[in-house]
Amino acid sequence: MHPNPNLIADRPTFVTHLECSLTGERYAADELHGLSRAGRPLLVRYDLDGVGAALPRPLLEGRPTDLWRWRELLPVRHPRSIVSLGEIETPLVPIPASAGASVLVKDEGRLPTGSFKARGLVMAVAMARELGVTRIAMPTNGNAGAALAAYASRCGIETIILAPQETPEVNIREIAAQGARVYRVNGQIDECGAIVGRGAAEGRWFDFSTLKEPYRIEGKKTMGLELAAQLGWRLPDAIFYPTGGGTGLIGMWKAFAELEALGWIGPERPRMYAVQAAGCAPIVRAFEAGVEHAGRWEDAHTVAAGIRVPKAVGDFLILRAVRESGGRALAVGDPAILRAVDECARTDGLLLCPEGGATLAAYREALRTGEVDADEQVVLFNCATGLKYPLPPAGATLDKDVPIDLAAL
Repeated sequence: MHPNPNLIADRPTFVTHLECSLTGERYAADELHGLSRAGRPLLVRYDLDGVGAALPRPLLEGRPTDLWRWRELLPVRHPRSIVSLGEIETPLVPIPASAGASVLVKDEGRLPTGSFKARGLVMAVAMARELGVTRIAMPTNGNAGAALAAYASRCGIETIILAPQETPEVNIREIAAQGARVYRVNGQIDECGAIVGRGAAEGRWFDFSTLKEPYRIEGKKTMGLELAAQLGWRLPDAIFYPTGGGTGLIGMWKAFAELEALGWIGPERPRMYAVQAAGCAPIVRAFEAGVEHAGRWEDAHTVAAGIRVPKAVGDFLILRAVRESGGRALAVGDPAILRAVDECARTDGLLLCPEGGATLAAYREALRTGEVDADEQVVLFNCATGLKYPLPPAGATLDKDVPIDLAAL
Protein backbone atom coordinates (compact mmCIF):
# COMPACT_ATOMS: atom_id res chain seq x y z
CA MET A 1 0.00 0.00 0.00
CA HIS A 2 3.01 2.31 0.17
CA PRO A 3 6.20 2.83 -1.85
CA ASN A 4 9.67 1.76 -0.76
CA PRO A 5 8.58 -0.41 2.19
CA ASN A 6 12.19 -1.11 3.14
CA LEU A 7 12.78 2.62 3.61
CA ILE A 8 9.72 3.37 5.74
CA ALA A 9 9.72 2.01 9.28
CA ASP A 10 7.76 2.73 12.43
CA ARG A 11 9.39 5.66 14.14
CA PRO A 12 8.62 8.25 16.74
CA THR A 13 7.12 11.09 14.74
CA PHE A 14 9.10 14.30 14.60
CA VAL A 15 5.83 16.20 15.00
CA THR A 16 5.88 18.06 18.31
CA HIS A 17 2.46 19.73 18.23
CA LEU A 18 -0.07 21.58 16.12
CA GLU A 19 -0.41 25.34 16.27
CA CYS A 20 -3.20 27.80 15.47
CA SER A 21 -2.05 29.84 12.50
CA LEU A 22 -3.70 32.96 13.92
CA THR A 23 -3.14 32.84 17.69
CA GLY A 24 -0.26 30.39 18.12
CA GLU A 25 -2.29 28.25 20.55
CA ARG A 26 -0.82 24.73 20.80
CA TYR A 27 -2.73 21.51 20.18
CA ALA A 28 -1.65 17.94 20.89
CA ALA A 29 -0.26 15.83 18.06
CA ASP A 30 -1.69 12.36 17.28
CA GLU A 31 -5.24 13.54 17.97
CA LEU A 32 -8.01 14.33 15.48
CA HIS A 33 -8.39 18.07 14.91
CA GLY A 34 -10.27 20.36 12.56
CA LEU A 35 -9.91 24.13 12.79
CA SER A 36 -8.50 25.78 15.90
CA ARG A 37 -10.73 27.28 18.56
CA ALA A 38 -10.25 30.61 16.76
CA GLY A 39 -11.72 29.04 13.61
CA ARG A 40 -8.41 29.11 11.74
CA PRO A 41 -6.18 26.45 10.15
CA LEU A 42 -3.81 24.43 12.32
CA LEU A 43 -0.16 24.14 11.27
CA VAL A 44 1.96 21.06 12.03
CA ARG A 45 5.21 21.79 13.87
CA TYR A 46 8.28 19.53 13.93
CA ASP A 47 11.39 18.95 16.00
CA LEU A 48 13.63 20.25 13.22
CA ASP A 49 16.79 19.66 15.24
CA GLY A 50 15.73 16.03 15.50
CA VAL A 51 15.00 15.90 11.79
CA GLY A 52 18.41 17.36 11.01
CA ALA A 53 20.16 14.77 13.19
CA ALA A 54 18.20 11.87 11.67
CA LEU A 55 18.33 13.04 8.06
CA PRO A 56 21.66 14.31 6.73
CA ARG A 57 21.13 15.73 3.26
CA PRO A 58 23.21 13.04 1.49
CA LEU A 59 20.86 10.39 2.93
CA LEU A 60 17.85 12.20 1.49
CA GLU A 61 19.60 12.64 -1.87
CA GLY A 62 20.21 8.89 -2.06
CA ARG A 63 16.54 8.00 -1.76
CA PRO A 64 14.07 7.44 -4.62
CA THR A 65 12.68 10.81 -5.67
CA ASP A 66 9.05 10.35 -4.68
CA LEU A 67 6.91 12.23 -2.19
CA TRP A 68 7.75 9.81 0.63
CA ARG A 69 11.47 10.55 0.51
CA TRP A 70 10.56 13.52 2.74
CA ARG A 71 8.99 11.34 5.46
CA GLU A 72 10.88 12.94 8.38
CA LEU A 73 9.20 16.22 7.44
CA LEU A 74 5.77 14.59 7.13
CA PRO A 75 3.27 13.73 9.88
CA VAL A 76 2.54 10.03 9.23
CA ARG A 77 3.88 7.81 12.02
CA HIS A 78 3.10 4.27 10.88
CA PRO A 79 3.77 2.80 7.41
CA ARG A 80 0.49 0.87 7.63
CA SER A 81 -1.32 4.24 7.52
CA ILE A 82 0.17 5.19 4.17
CA VAL A 83 -2.00 4.79 1.10
CA SER A 84 -0.19 5.45 -2.16
CA LEU A 85 -0.86 5.49 -5.87
CA GLY A 86 2.73 6.36 -6.80
CA GLU A 87 3.36 10.01 -5.93
CA ILE A 88 6.35 10.85 -8.12
CA GLU A 89 8.55 13.93 -8.13
CA THR A 90 7.07 16.05 -10.92
CA PRO A 91 9.35 17.44 -13.64
CA LEU A 92 10.35 21.01 -14.38
CA VAL A 93 9.56 21.56 -18.05
CA PRO A 94 10.98 24.51 -20.02
CA ILE A 95 8.59 26.37 -22.33
CA PRO A 96 11.01 28.57 -24.30
CA ALA A 97 8.71 29.40 -27.20
CA SER A 98 5.82 30.69 -25.11
CA ALA A 99 7.67 32.14 -22.10
CA GLY A 100 11.42 32.33 -22.72
CA ALA A 101 14.47 30.39 -21.65
CA SER A 102 14.34 31.31 -17.95
CA VAL A 103 10.83 29.94 -17.27
CA LEU A 104 10.09 26.41 -16.06
CA VAL A 105 6.73 24.74 -15.54
CA LYS A 106 6.39 22.34 -12.63
CA ASP A 107 3.98 19.93 -14.26
CA GLU A 108 1.79 18.54 -11.50
CA GLY A 109 -0.46 16.78 -14.00
CA ARG A 110 1.92 13.79 -13.84
CA LEU A 111 0.70 12.88 -10.33
CA PRO A 112 -1.96 10.25 -9.53
CA THR A 113 -5.46 11.35 -10.57
CA GLY A 114 -3.80 13.92 -12.83
CA SER A 115 -3.41 16.87 -10.47
CA PHE A 116 -1.47 18.34 -7.57
CA LYS A 117 -4.44 17.61 -5.32
CA ALA A 118 -2.94 14.14 -4.95
CA ARG A 119 -0.17 15.59 -2.79
CA GLY A 120 -2.49 17.07 -0.20
CA LEU A 121 -5.11 14.35 -0.21
CA VAL A 122 -2.70 11.42 0.09
CA MET A 123 -1.36 12.98 3.30
CA ALA A 124 -4.76 13.96 4.65
CA VAL A 125 -6.21 10.50 3.97
CA ALA A 126 -3.19 8.75 5.51
CA MET A 127 -3.61 10.79 8.68
CA ALA A 128 -7.37 10.25 8.72
CA ARG A 129 -6.70 6.54 8.49
CA GLU A 130 -4.11 6.73 11.25
CA LEU A 131 -6.51 8.66 13.50
CA GLY A 132 -9.49 6.34 12.94
CA VAL A 133 -11.71 8.36 10.58
CA THR A 134 -14.17 6.15 8.68
CA ARG A 135 -16.35 8.67 6.80
CA ILE A 136 -15.29 11.90 5.07
CA ALA A 137 -17.15 14.67 3.25
CA MET A 138 -15.64 17.47 1.20
CA PRO A 139 -16.61 20.22 -1.25
CA THR A 140 -14.67 20.32 -4.52
CA ASN A 141 -14.33 22.14 -7.82
CA GLY A 142 -13.24 18.81 -9.31
CA ASN A 143 -9.65 17.67 -8.92
CA ALA A 144 -9.55 17.53 -5.12
CA GLY A 145 -12.66 15.37 -5.12
CA ALA A 146 -11.09 13.00 -7.62
CA ALA A 147 -7.95 12.64 -5.50
CA LEU A 148 -9.92 12.12 -2.30
CA ALA A 149 -12.16 9.51 -3.93
CA ALA A 150 -9.17 7.55 -5.18
CA TYR A 151 -7.19 7.50 -1.93
CA ALA A 152 -10.17 7.06 0.40
CA SER A 153 -11.60 4.21 -1.66
CA ARG A 154 -8.20 2.51 -1.71
CA CYS A 155 -8.14 2.30 2.08
CA GLY A 156 -11.87 1.79 2.72
CA ILE A 157 -12.93 5.23 3.96
CA GLU A 158 -16.47 6.17 2.96
CA THR A 159 -16.59 9.46 1.03
CA ILE A 160 -19.29 12.02 0.18
CA ILE A 161 -18.38 14.84 -2.20
CA LEU A 162 -20.35 17.98 -3.08
CA ALA A 163 -19.48 19.93 -6.24
CA PRO A 164 -20.78 23.17 -7.75
CA GLN A 165 -23.17 22.69 -10.66
CA GLU A 166 -20.64 23.95 -13.23
CA THR A 167 -17.89 21.50 -12.21
CA PRO A 168 -16.48 19.85 -15.37
CA GLU A 169 -18.35 16.67 -16.24
CA VAL A 170 -15.13 14.65 -16.49
CA ASN A 171 -14.38 15.41 -12.83
CA ILE A 172 -17.85 14.37 -11.67
CA ARG A 173 -17.62 11.07 -13.53
CA GLU A 174 -14.06 10.50 -12.32
CA ILE A 175 -15.11 11.00 -8.69
CA ALA A 176 -18.05 8.62 -9.04
CA ALA A 177 -15.96 6.01 -10.88
CA GLN A 178 -13.48 5.97 -8.01
CA GLY A 179 -16.06 5.08 -5.43
CA ALA A 180 -17.31 8.30 -3.84
CA ARG A 181 -20.90 9.49 -3.66
CA VAL A 182 -20.88 12.79 -5.55
CA TYR A 183 -23.64 15.39 -5.74
CA ARG A 184 -23.90 18.54 -7.86
CA VAL A 185 -25.04 21.59 -5.88
CA ASN A 186 -26.64 24.77 -7.25
CA GLY A 187 -24.03 27.01 -5.62
CA GLN A 188 -20.32 27.82 -5.34
CA ILE A 189 -17.69 25.75 -3.54
CA ASP A 190 -17.98 27.70 -0.28
CA GLU A 191 -21.75 27.02 -0.29
CA CYS A 192 -21.01 23.32 -0.81
CA GLY A 193 -18.61 23.63 2.12
CA ALA A 194 -21.34 25.09 4.31
CA ILE A 195 -23.45 21.96 3.74
CA VAL A 196 -20.46 19.75 4.55
CA GLY A 197 -19.90 21.79 7.72
CA ARG A 198 -23.48 21.28 8.87
CA GLY A 199 -23.14 17.52 8.47
CA ALA A 200 -19.84 17.52 10.35
CA ALA A 201 -21.42 19.49 13.21
CA GLU A 202 -24.08 16.78 13.43
CA GLY A 203 -21.38 14.08 13.62
CA ARG A 204 -22.24 12.54 10.25
CA TRP A 205 -18.72 12.76 8.82
CA PHE A 206 -15.33 14.42 9.21
CA ASP A 207 -14.98 17.70 7.30
CA PHE A 208 -12.16 17.55 4.72
CA SER A 209 -12.67 21.06 3.35
CA THR A 210 -9.54 22.95 2.34
CA LEU A 211 -7.46 23.83 5.45
CA LYS A 212 -10.18 22.57 7.81
CA GLU A 213 -7.94 19.63 8.63
CA PRO A 214 -4.21 20.15 9.28
CA TYR A 215 -2.52 17.69 6.95
CA ARG A 216 -3.31 18.71 3.38
CA ILE A 217 -0.79 21.55 3.81
CA GLU A 218 1.86 18.99 4.75
CA GLY A 219 1.33 17.07 1.53
CA LYS A 220 1.24 20.22 -0.58
CA LYS A 221 4.43 21.59 0.98
CA THR A 222 6.33 18.81 -0.80
CA MET A 223 6.07 21.00 -3.92
CA GLY A 224 8.43 23.45 -2.23
CA LEU A 225 10.71 20.71 -0.88
CA GLU A 226 10.97 19.12 -4.33
CA LEU A 227 11.58 22.44 -6.03
CA ALA A 228 14.50 23.24 -3.76
CA ALA A 229 16.08 19.83 -4.35
CA GLN A 230 15.53 19.96 -8.13
CA LEU A 231 17.23 23.36 -8.36
CA GLY A 232 20.28 22.31 -6.33
CA TRP A 233 19.08 23.82 -3.03
CA ARG A 234 18.62 27.22 -4.60
CA LEU A 235 15.15 28.71 -4.98
CA PRO A 236 13.92 30.52 -8.10
CA ASP A 237 13.50 34.28 -8.26
CA ALA A 238 9.72 34.02 -8.54
CA ILE A 239 6.91 31.47 -8.33
CA PHE A 240 3.54 31.95 -10.03
CA TYR A 241 0.92 29.82 -8.32
CA PRO A 242 -2.79 29.40 -9.26
CA THR A 243 -4.60 30.38 -6.09
CA GLY A 244 -8.05 29.30 -4.98
CA GLY A 245 -7.86 27.94 -1.44
CA GLY A 246 -4.11 28.57 -1.55
CA THR A 247 -3.00 25.44 0.30
CA GLY A 248 0.01 24.89 -1.94
CA LEU A 249 1.26 28.45 -1.68
CA ILE A 250 0.93 28.33 2.11
CA GLY A 251 2.58 24.91 2.18
CA MET A 252 5.54 25.96 0.05
CA TRP A 253 6.16 29.00 2.23
CA LYS A 254 6.19 26.68 5.24
CA ALA A 255 8.53 24.25 3.45
CA PHE A 256 11.06 26.99 2.74
CA ALA A 257 11.15 27.98 6.42
CA GLU A 258 11.71 24.36 7.45
CA LEU A 259 14.50 23.89 4.90
CA GLU A 260 16.23 27.03 6.15
CA ALA A 261 15.96 25.79 9.75
CA LEU A 262 17.67 22.57 8.60
CA GLY A 263 20.45 24.64 7.04
CA TRP A 264 19.73 23.30 3.54
CA ILE A 265 18.87 26.69 2.02
CA GLY A 266 19.59 30.29 3.01
CA PRO A 267 17.19 33.11 3.88
CA GLU A 268 16.54 34.06 0.25
CA ARG A 269 12.99 33.50 -0.92
CA PRO A 270 11.23 33.63 -4.27
CA ARG A 271 8.69 36.35 -4.82
CA MET A 272 5.36 34.55 -4.53
CA TYR A 273 2.68 35.53 -7.04
CA ALA A 274 -0.84 34.40 -6.16
CA VAL A 275 -2.63 34.14 -9.51
CA GLN A 276 -6.41 34.39 -9.70
CA ALA A 277 -8.99 34.78 -12.44
CA ALA A 278 -10.48 38.23 -12.99
CA GLY A 279 -13.93 36.73 -12.47
CA CYS A 280 -13.03 35.44 -8.99
CA ALA A 281 -10.22 37.44 -7.37
CA PRO A 282 -10.86 37.93 -3.64
CA ILE A 283 -7.16 37.61 -2.74
CA VAL A 284 -6.18 40.19 -5.37
CA ARG A 285 -8.79 42.61 -4.07
CA ALA A 286 -7.61 42.16 -0.47
CA PHE A 287 -3.95 42.52 -1.49
CA GLU A 288 -4.62 45.75 -3.33
CA ALA A 289 -6.67 47.09 -0.41
CA GLY A 290 -3.85 46.32 2.03
CA VAL A 291 -6.05 44.19 4.29
CA GLU A 292 -5.34 40.80 5.85
CA HIS A 293 -8.67 39.07 5.21
CA ALA A 294 -10.52 38.75 1.91
CA GLY A 295 -14.26 39.30 1.68
CA ARG A 296 -16.39 36.89 -0.33
CA TRP A 297 -16.34 37.39 -4.10
CA GLU A 298 -19.90 37.48 -5.41
CA ASP A 299 -20.93 36.07 -8.80
CA ALA A 300 -17.70 34.10 -9.21
CA HIS A 301 -17.10 32.89 -12.76
CA THR A 302 -14.09 31.70 -14.76
CA VAL A 303 -13.07 28.93 -17.14
CA ALA A 304 -10.40 27.98 -14.57
CA ALA A 305 -12.70 26.02 -12.24
CA GLY A 306 -9.95 25.11 -9.79
CA ILE A 307 -9.41 28.73 -8.77
CA ARG A 308 -13.10 29.60 -8.59
CA VAL A 309 -13.06 29.93 -4.79
CA PRO A 310 -15.09 32.95 -3.60
CA LYS A 311 -13.73 32.85 -0.05
CA ALA A 312 -10.68 31.06 1.36
CA VAL A 313 -10.36 30.17 5.05
CA GLY A 314 -6.58 30.62 4.78
CA ASP A 315 -6.79 34.06 3.14
CA PHE A 316 -4.52 35.75 5.69
CA LEU A 317 -1.86 33.05 5.32
CA ILE A 318 -1.84 33.50 1.53
CA LEU A 319 -1.60 37.27 1.85
CA ARG A 320 1.16 37.09 4.45
CA ALA A 321 3.30 34.82 2.27
CA VAL A 322 2.80 37.05 -0.78
CA ARG A 323 3.66 40.23 1.13
CA GLU A 324 6.59 38.80 3.07
CA SER A 325 8.11 37.52 -0.17
CA GLY A 326 7.80 40.84 -1.99
CA GLY A 327 5.39 39.30 -4.48
CA ARG A 328 1.89 40.26 -5.52
CA ALA A 329 -1.59 38.91 -6.08
CA LEU A 330 -2.47 39.11 -9.78
CA ALA A 331 -5.70 38.60 -11.73
CA VAL A 332 -5.97 37.59 -15.40
CA GLY A 333 -9.01 37.39 -17.61
CA ASP A 334 -10.41 34.26 -19.24
CA PRO A 335 -9.38 35.32 -22.78
CA ALA A 336 -5.74 35.63 -21.67
CA ILE A 337 -5.96 32.26 -19.88
CA LEU A 338 -7.32 30.46 -22.95
CA ARG A 339 -4.79 32.16 -25.21
CA ALA A 340 -1.92 31.05 -22.97
CA VAL A 341 -3.18 27.45 -22.93
CA ASP A 342 -3.50 27.44 -26.73
CA GLU A 343 -0.10 29.00 -27.42
CA CYS A 344 1.80 26.80 -24.96
CA ALA A 345 0.31 23.67 -26.50
CA ARG A 346 0.92 24.77 -30.08
CA THR A 347 4.45 26.13 -29.63
CA ASP A 348 5.90 24.13 -26.73
CA GLY A 349 3.84 20.94 -26.86
CA LEU A 350 2.77 21.22 -23.21
CA LEU A 351 -1.00 21.10 -22.63
CA LEU A 352 -1.69 23.26 -19.59
CA CYS A 353 -4.89 23.16 -17.59
CA PRO A 354 -6.74 26.50 -17.45
CA GLU A 355 -5.30 27.23 -13.98
CA GLY A 356 -1.81 26.58 -15.32
CA GLY A 357 -2.65 28.82 -18.26
CA ALA A 358 -3.52 31.53 -15.76
CA THR A 359 0.03 31.43 -14.37
CA LEU A 360 1.51 31.78 -17.86
CA ALA A 361 -0.85 34.67 -18.66
CA ALA A 362 0.05 36.34 -15.35
CA TYR A 363 3.77 35.89 -16.01
CA ARG A 364 3.44 37.50 -19.43
CA GLU A 365 1.60 40.46 -17.93
CA ALA A 366 4.18 40.78 -15.13
CA LEU A 367 6.94 40.74 -17.73
CA ARG A 368 5.17 43.46 -19.72
CA THR A 369 4.80 45.72 -16.67
CA GLY A 370 8.34 45.16 -15.40
CA GLU A 371 7.22 43.21 -12.34
CA VAL A 372 9.64 40.45 -13.41
CA ASP A 373 12.71 40.58 -15.65
CA ALA A 374 13.16 38.28 -18.63
CA ASP A 375 16.41 36.84 -17.25
CA GLU A 376 14.99 35.96 -13.82
CA GLN A 377 14.40 32.28 -13.11
CA VAL A 378 10.66 31.74 -12.76
CA VAL A 379 8.62 28.64 -11.96
CA LEU A 380 4.98 28.38 -13.05
CA PHE A 381 2.75 25.72 -11.55
CA ASN A 382 0.58 23.69 -13.90
CA CYS A 383 -1.70 22.11 -11.34
CA ALA A 384 -3.37 19.42 -13.50
CA THR A 385 -3.25 17.73 -16.86
CA GLY A 386 -5.07 19.70 -19.52
CA LEU A 387 -6.71 16.47 -20.64
CA LYS A 388 -9.19 16.75 -17.75
CA TYR A 389 -10.77 19.89 -19.19
CA PRO A 390 -12.97 20.54 -22.24
CA LEU A 391 -10.86 21.10 -25.35
CA PRO A 392 -11.84 23.12 -28.44
CA PRO A 393 -13.61 21.14 -31.15
CA ALA A 394 -11.33 19.68 -33.81
CA GLY A 395 -11.20 16.96 -36.41
CA ALA A 396 -11.68 17.82 -40.07
CA THR A 397 -12.89 14.80 -42.04
CA LEU A 398 -11.41 13.03 -45.06
CA ASP A 399 -13.31 10.81 -47.48
CA LYS A 400 -11.11 7.88 -48.54
CA ASP A 401 -13.45 6.99 -51.43
CA VAL A 402 -12.94 10.18 -53.47
CA PRO A 403 -9.76 11.70 -54.96
CA ILE A 404 -7.68 13.33 -52.21
CA ASP A 405 -5.61 16.47 -52.74
CA LEU A 406 -2.67 15.41 -50.60
CA ALA A 407 -0.90 18.72 -51.11
CA ALA A 408 -3.84 20.48 -49.46
CA LEU A 409 -3.43 18.39 -46.32
